[in-house]
Amino acid sequence: MDIRFLPCGTEAVLVEIREADPDRALAGVLSLDAAIRATDLPIADLVPAARTLLALCPAERLAEVRAAIDRLATRVSADSLPRPWQRVRIGVEYAGPDLADVARLTGLGEDEVIAAHTGTPWRVAFGGFAPGFAYLTGGDPRLEVPRRDTPRTEVPAGAVGLAGRFSGIYPRPSPGGWQLLGRTDAVLWDASATVPALLTPGTEVVFEAVA
Repeated sequence: MDIRFLPCGTEAVLVEIREADPDRALAGVLSLDAAIRATDLPIADLVPAARTLLALCPAERLAEVRAAIDRLATRVSADSLPRPWQRVRIGVEYAGPDLADVARLTGLGEDEVIAAHTGTPWRVAFGGFAPGFAYLTGGDPRLEVPRRDTPRTEVPAGAVGLAGRFSGIYPRPSPGGWQLLGRTDAVLWDASATVPALLTPGTEVVFEAVA
């Protein structure tokens, strides 16, 4: 896999996956992330993004970590996503304000949109935007829709939406422009928990329709 290292201070290694196709770039990030986590490298944290991976490490071990990541990149592929390390099921009440718009944009019926969203497992690619917000990828490709032309000033906590090729769940009330399909009662962020985020990179997410 073709990578390059970008400058990022004295206590981090920033790796860019050099793939033109965004899906392959993201698959490369997740594959490299999984490969690094399987090692005993002195890494304090790994932060994946759409086409980059940030590894935090002690300054005196920076060269060692960079060399190890360079070697790992020759052994992993951007052709497919690695196996998920856990699965989380999310119950959703599919009565969102944009369900009809998503049906129109995709050419599907509303029941078909729901079936598509629940019928294919999603994968947490990376987090961002707000604590607990996870960008989910790998769902049914028919559900790729644009963001709303005019974002909402407030989206309620638990709202489940689509934007581009991603799905996501708003962990708290906030502005947002995603197409909202429904809502869930799942707690996405608990600061008192050992792992505060319910959905961490590499996790498989299965949506289920609930009344």
